[in-house]
Formats: sequence, structure tokens, C-alpha cells
Amino acid sequence: MSTVTQIMSDPVDLQRPRILRVYNLYRVILGFGLTLLTNSALRGDLLQLSSPALFDAISWLYLFVSVLTALFLYKGKRDLLIFCLTGLDMLLLGVLFYAAGGSGSGFGNLLIIPVAVANVLLHGRIGLVLPAIASLLLIYLTFFISLAHPSIPQSYLQVGVLGCIYFAVALFVQRLSRRLQVSERLAQKQAASLANLEQLNQLIIQRMRTGIMVTDADQQLLVANEASAQLLGKPILRGMRLHQLAPELEQRLQQWRHNPSARPSGFRNHSGGAELMANFKHLSQADRSVLIFLDDNTQVAQQAQQLKLASLGRLTASIAHEIRNPLGAISHAAQLLRESDVQDSQDQRLLDIIQQQSKRMNAVIETVLELSRRRPSEPQLVDLALWLHEYARDFRLSHPAEDNLCCEIEKEGITTRIDPNQLSQVLNNLCQNALRYSPLIDDKRTVFINLYQHPETDKPVLEVIDHGPGIDEDKVEQIFEPFYTTEASGNGLGLYICRELCESNQARLEYAPVEPRGSCMRITFAHAKRLV
Repeated sequence: MSTVTQIMSDPVDLQRPRILRVYNLYRVILGFGLTLLTNSALRGDLLQLSSPALFDAISWLYLFVSVLTALFLYKGKRDLLIFCLTGLDMLLLGVLFYAAGGSGSGFGNLLIIPVAVANVLLHGRIGLVLPAIASLLLIYLTFFISLAHPSIPQSYLQVGVLGCIYFAVALFVQRLSRRLQVSERLAQKQAASLANLEQLNQLIIQRMRTGIMVTDADQQLLVANEASAQLLGKPILRGMRLHQLAPELEQRLQQWRHNPSARPSGFRNHSGGAELMANFKHLSQADRSVLIFLDDNTQVAQQAQQLKLASLGRLTASIAHEIRNPLGAISHAAQLLRESDVQDSQDQRLLDIIQQQSKRMNAVIETVLELSRRRPSEPQLVDLALWLHEYARDFRLSHPAEDNLCCEIEKEGITTRIDPNQLSQVLNNLCQNALRYSPLIDDKRTVFINLYQHPETDKPVLEVIDHGPGIDEDKVEQIFEPFYTTEASGNGLGLYICRELCESNQARLEYAPVEPRGSCMRITFAHAKRLV
């Protein structure tokens, strides 16, 4: 607000110190010039002084007063001081006019500058008082010289013309000054509006969820908002190189420079970070500055996935209902055939296959129907450490002794916002998968659960680890796809449902290998304070 107030101040008040400095410099130079004329050798025959002693005294006095006011009266905040200063100048210059011999000396022209400066700094009638005083002063002094020194010729016409010039200069300067003030006020008003718009733009940019950065031709960061640092998971300093902050982002910038029409792929700036999508635009062709937009691709993918699931859910529910009826008929017919006496062992085996596959198909249908009827998540603030203690206790009560669960919690008080029922469903599925592939060691299968906060993003992270054979690298991208399974008895919807439940709670489920062997299913939760 102080900057805007200063911009909207009176233009003359802002320029007054500068005008006074220039005027005081002029007065000092004029004073030095007058003191040089006190030397008769330098003066020569240029001036026919009526009173040399008075001229010398007033010249030195004018220089002294000019230097004194230049040192102490440099701001001129009060109009009275300006009026007194210009009035004193006109009085001293009027006395010099008298001492120099009157109208023929040309000293009357020196009063034009004080009149002009006074009308720049003073407005209205008070500005017109000074040319009136100057005109009356010259007329009086001319009359007095004609009486005191009859031998020196005087021209009242010249003095009258000088008086008219004083008034013309005063009116012209006031009119010009008024126009300049109007123009400058308009310019300052526009500057204030631009300053307010700039502050508003800066505030909007800082509050945007989209990350915005500007880099120069050498890929040094010039500007970055808070969202950029949050998305990249690193503090951003002005002048930092882009490859120091985000090597993947620098690589996509280079690709865009070579082929601007190509759509860049998503990237993660650190392990456990959100998948980001970068867009680029030339800010200035002259210096090759680039404007970078960063968006969290997870939210976009989540919205698209929800729309896709809504349509898919309605379709699969209709198909599941249509399949269930003939499947029930097949299962019932197989059961009736089993009770028949006319069948051999081979027929019995075929009936077992029909019954087994019918049950499997029914399980798939139940899962699909459950997925289509899935209720929306109801996130609430959950203390993950406390919740994990309760889950471990329920796990040990509901599982046999050979199923072991080992929990490691970094610290207490790790919180997030999530639907606890859906989190239980996800963790049950992940733990069942881990137990299925965990090797038997001392007649026990052990699943390891780690809870901690990510050191760079401070996001809560929950890991479910087993030391089984792990997953082949070429199959990692497929394990979260629906109906993908490596087992004959599986339906391939477990991990798919887990990921969907996580994304509906703004969490992220991903796979990471464990050395020397094993699998890690990592859930990265969102910050609790950002989901309020």
C-alpha cells in the first residue's frame, strides 16, 4: 500500500526537491557570475553602473544567500518558503537592476526565471502575485532612477513590456504545469493500476495449484511459485540450474525445444513423488525464455479413471447379471448329473471341472458386482500408527499361527485422511498376496509392514513387503490391470481394486522390487493438512 500511495501523490510535490535543486544550482551559478562583474577589469564598458558599491555588495550578498539556501533549503515542503525565496530573489535582483542603471542594463530579464519557477511550484492566485510584485518593483525602481540619476536614460515602455512578459510567463507556465500535472496524474494512476494488477497476478500465481516456472536460455530459474516446489519436492532458489532441480524436466525441455509439437510424457522427480506433466511455452523469442507449467497428472488420471469406472461399472453389472443366470443353470445341471447313477469316473472328473469353474466364474461375477456397487470413499483423519497397531492385533487373532505379521513404525502421530474401511480392504488384499508368495521359514510365513514419513516430501508411506520370488520386470506394468493374473485360481482384480481404492482416497499404490529378492507394495498417502 505504501508504494501505491507514493505513486498517487501530487506529481509536483514529488518533483519539488528536484526542481529546487536545479533552481538553487542556477542561483549559485548566477551569483558567481555577478561577483565576477564586481571586478571593474572584467566588467569593462559592458555596464554603466549607477551605484558600483551597491552593485558589489548586493552581488556578494546574492551569492551568499544562494549558497546558504542551496545547502539548507533543498526540499521546500512549504509553499510559504518557496514564496519567500522567490520574493527575496526578485528583491535582490531588483536592487541589482537599480545599481546596474535601470532598464538599459538588461538586468530586468533576470526576474523571469524566479517568476517562472514560482509558478511551477505555486498554483493559482499566489503564483500571479509574484509577477505583479516584479512589475511594480521595476516600475518603481525605474521612476526612482530617473529622479536620482537624470543623466541615465530610462525606457518605461521597455519596463512595461517586461511586466507583460512576467505575466505571460506566469500564465504560460501555470497552464503548461497544469497540463503536465494532469498527464502525470493519469500516468501515475495507470502505473498504480498496473502495480495492483502485478501484485494480484503474483498472489494468484503463488496460490495456483499448477506449478509455474520461468527459465532463461541457459536454463537458469528466474521465477517459480510455491506449487512448483511442492510438486517437485525440493526447495527452489533463484538462479538454480534446471538439471540440479529436476533432471527429468530438463530432458523433456530439451525434447520440446527440438520438437515443440511432440507431447511430453509424465515423470516423477523423486521416488514416491507424484507423476507430473510438463507443458512449455516460449515467453520471449529474443532471449529464449521459457514458461513451464507443471501439473499433477495423478489427479487428472484419477478423474478420467472415475469416469471410465462409472461407465464400466454399469456395463459390467449388466453383463454380470446376464451371465449369472445361465451360470446358475449350468451349475445346477452339473449337480443333478453328479447325483445320477449312470456315470463313470471320467464323467465324474468332467463334472468336477464344471463345478469348479462355475464357482470360479461366480467369484469373478461377485467381485465385479462389488466393484460396480462400490460406495464412494468417506475420508477421515486417521492416525496411521495407532490404526496399524489395531490392524496387527486383529490380523494375529484372525490368522493361523504360521502367518506372522511384523510391523515397524518410524514414529507415532503419522496422520492422513483416508477411509479406514477401504484402507482395511486394501491392506487385507496386499497381506494375503504377500502371505501367498512368502517362503516358509521355521514353519512360518512372514509379512513385513513399514510405516514412515518420506524424508523429502513428508508424506506418510506404508510398505507391505514379502521375501518371495518377486515379480518379473516386464510384468510390473501389468499387475495393476484388471483380470491380469499369473495363477489359475485368481481373477486378476485384487491389485486393480486396491489401486482404485487408493486413488479414490488421493493415495498412490506402486510396486518396488526388494533386494536380493522379494516384493514391496508401497502406499504413499497425501498430506493430511492438504485434504481438509
